Amino acid sequence: MYAWGMLYVAGAALEAEDGGADSSPIRPCRTGMQERDYWIDDYHVWWVPVRFVCHRSDGSTYDREVPGYVNPALAGLAGSAVALAVSALAVSARSASARSVDERARRP
Repeated sequence: MYAWGMLYVAGAALEAEDGGADSSPIRPCRTGMQERDYWIDDYHVWWVPVRFVCHRSDGSTYDREVPGYVNPALAGLAGSAVALAVSALAVSARSASARSVDERARRP
């Protein structure tokens, strides 16, 4: 899921850095309202959460390019991974303690 989101961000960043004709205002940041698009002056990329943020010279910002389901899915998957890791550690510790008890019981 992270790679999927980063593909969107990387594509937008590559397009934003592409110079030449029709590169101003920044293409991935265009909204279709020319009077507002001419205020676009920069963009920022965030890795966590996955975001491509456009910045206007008046100080306002807005997100573009990354689908809305990517970051909630990343949070859910990360939470699941942590829960599974904790569960695996607990089962492993319980199993190791059970083996230790069995070995002690077999000793004369």
